[in-house]
Amino acid sequence: MVSAAYDVARYLPDFIASVEVQMAENPGLLEVVMVDDGSNDETLADLRAWESRRPGTVRVLTQQNAGQGAARNAGLEVALGEWVTFPDPDDILEPGYIRSVVDFLDGRDDIDMVATNRVLLNDSTGNVADKHPLRRHFAAGDRARRLTTFPDHFHGSAPAAFYRVDRLRESGLRFDHRIRPNFEDGHFSCRYLLLTPEPTVAFLATARYQYRKRSDQSSTLQSSQRHPGRFTAVLRHGYLDALETAKRDLGHVPEWLQNFVVYELSYYFAAEDSGSKVVAPSAQADEFHALMTQIVDFLDPEVVQSFSLVPLRGASRDVLLHAYREEPWISSYALAERLDSRQGLVRIAYRFTGEAPDDEILSGGEATPPAYTKVRALYYHGRPLLRERLHWVPATRALRLVVAGRVRELRFAQPPVPARTLSPSRLRQALQPRRKASGGANAMAWRDRLLLRVARSRPVSRRLRSSWVLMDRIHNADDSAEHLFQYVRENRQDIDAYFTVQRGTPDWKRLRAAYGRRVVAHGSVLWKILMLNCRHLVSSHADIAVCRPPAITALATPAYRFTFLQHGVIKDDLSSWLNHRPLDVFITSTQQEHDSIVGDDTPYIYTERETKLTGLPRFDLLFEQGQRFGPDERDLVLVCPTWRVWLVPPLKRGSQRRDLIDGIEETDYVQEWLAVLRSKELADAAARHGLKVAFLPHPNMDVLAGRLDLPDHVEVMSFEGRDVRELFARSAVLVTDYSSVAFNAAYLDRPVVYFQFDRERMTQGGHVGRAGYFEYDRDGFGPVTETADAAVAAAVDIVDRGHAPDQLYLDRVAATFPQRDGRCRERVVAAIEGSARKYRAPDLNE
Repeated sequence: MVSAAYDVARYLPDFIASVEVQMAENPGLLEVVMVDDGSNDETLADLRAWESRRPGTVRVLTQQNAGQGAARNAGLEVALGEWVTFPDPDDILEPGYIRSVVDFLDGRDDIDMVATNRVLLNDSTGNVADKHPLRRHFAAGDRARRLTTFPDHFHGSAPAAFYRVDRLRESGLRFDHRIRPNFEDGHFSCRYLLLTPEPTVAFLATARYQYRKRSDQSSTLQSSQRHPGRFTAVLRHGYLDALETAKRDLGHVPEWLQNFVVYELSYYFAAEDSGSKVVAPSAQADEFHALMTQIVDFLDPEVVQSFSLVPLRGASRDVLLHAYREEPWISSYALAERLDSRQGLVRIAYRFTGEAPDDEILSGGEATPPAYTKVRALYYHGRPLLRERLHWVPATRALRLVVAGRVRELRFAQPPVPARTLSPSRLRQALQPRRKASGGANAMAWRDRLLLRVARSRPVSRRLRSSWVLMDRIHNADDSAEHLFQYVRENRQDIDAYFTVQRGTPDWKRLRAAYGRRVVAHGSVLWKILMLNCRHLVSSHADIAVCRPPAITALATPAYRFTFLQHGVIKDDLSSWLNHRPLDVFITSTQQEHDSIVGDDTPYIYTERETKLTGLPRFDLLFEQGQRFGPDERDLVLVCPTWRVWLVPPLKRGSQRRDLIDGIEETDYVQEWLAVLRSKELADAAARHGLKVAFLPHPNMDVLAGRLDLPDHVEVMSFEGRDVRELFARSAVLVTDYSSVAFNAAYLDRPVVYFQFDRERMTQGGHVGRAGYFEYDRDGFGPVTETADAAVAAAVDIVDRGHAPDQLYLDRVAATFPQRDGRCRERVVAAIEGSARKYRAPDLNE
């Protein structure tokens, strides 16, 4: 064993204990070479102590920090065994690990590499799960696979692999330290397997290697996602070098290597379609795409088309097949992907590269213009690699689509991936007739069957089929949905409107007292009956827990139309998140925001059909509050940062409540904002002008305030249980970062300061969106700063000058909100009602 160690003292006891078990099980068969790579903690001392306890078996080398590959190479130079493996010293080898390898190799000379079974060790819980994406390679148990026969098998993890030492010595193969932050192992393994024209790898399910997922995200793999080298060095010295070596030495690129490269590339492209924010930094984007052009030239289209080891979501397969080719491409089919039965429209989509082709829609054999249409751009790493034409067309007669002079196939789903292997279960699924399930563990509980029967009964469905259900968050209100509900109850008694929020919360008690049974407890039986019958669900949020709650989808497919009122004005690119939401009405507030969603070559799937420029319902009440506080009555320096997705664990299914990561108090986010809140200069300026410094954390991080050591002069505010409109109206200046609350302040002509210490990470996709149409320096409502001192200085300057925005920012506000008339709610209601009416094609003869 050769193991490179760097600052792993806290993990060494577990690792050493697991290796000691291997020594006891395999006396005299194991040599351990530990290479300390210039650690700063007790790693070297602990290794020396182990060496002293195991003389002749454990050997410790030390070097100045040069990286994992250099340390492994140093250990390899002194290794004496016939086989070598490179376990990481923060991982664990399960009992029997080495014994499984030794027993399988006994008497076999045909094995070129041994691959062991990686399982995931959760550092925070201690749980071990078999969740590695390539776990199917071990599904057949301990087996040897010739990669020419099983080209969907490969292995690239040096810690969980065994290599022949003589072959490494003869070839001079070593780890390439230029390949950072990842794929150094994969490149080494590929180059090793390419030394043999038809390599055979033993995949051992019984040899289990526990890969530790560190809770602090500090492992090489976990911290690699945004490293610039991931988009340059890994592609150039890793993937491309392996492909070029194969072509040079073998005359072709083996299919197993192509599959390995496609597997790696899937995380660059499929990840974008699924909402991941792994984006090439702008400085590396051009080089990334240039390297991709060279890489895909080595990939056979048949290999990409049949790749199925991990899902190639969305359009990522088309990207690898067509986006980097010179010749233009048009999909041979179009997808009929969504039907709006109330409007009588169907959405048809097809993809292409290059210039948009001419097309024609035939309805009942006659040319018919689409009701709504747009060309959507599919962006990957800062570049639109594919485009997609979206047509909403009448669905009342037989449809045909002609693109570039050819009739295209119309499909309801993507074509299946060509099968290279047929499992027994897949054979049964395809060739045996299906039987209806009767009972069993997954059958619906009797209470749910009874509830569904009541909900679908004629009296109940007739009573509720025109109802509207409105909500903000599950556990609180006082956002656009509540304001719209209040407006409807006061002005549109003909609308059968209900509001829902969690029982027992302050907003539940307040709204229940005001509106009685029109307020329904979220999750209750009555709520379920409402949701199974209502015509409209209207919310300021679009989380799955809101628009497709599991408690409802488990009973039936929702039939309601979903209106997304929004929590604020969209300024970033949220397409990778919102494109997966079933929006029937999408409320916008500014012309720029509206155009960024419905315009051609924008990344959203939404058209003028769904997207309506009305203004947020809460803007009406915000404007009313703003009139209450004149310049002399504005008494707050309001500090209001937004949240960071990397500081909160993922949402639990069916929930909107978020926790915070451990150690959040030590993060840059907390330290930078504390520097503002604790600023003596800001406190003195506030005191001079009779102002208060108020801290209003984002709702996703509202528990943070209680964990911070804040000065006495800072007053902590909360979105929950408070009229936050009043806070913006009272603001002498708002200090925020990227939050859309700046639009609230701007709507009232209140001055804004932006503090953006982590601007690159946020705008390059580190948060829930990517940089969109809105540029803070060009479009923002106040100065943009990058240090706490600069942010404080800008805020102090504003309050000293009378806390009024400069004319430059007043002009921007006027251009953004040309109409502040208090009628946003009226327009939203009209948009919701209009969305449920049948589409009427314009009379071209009129």
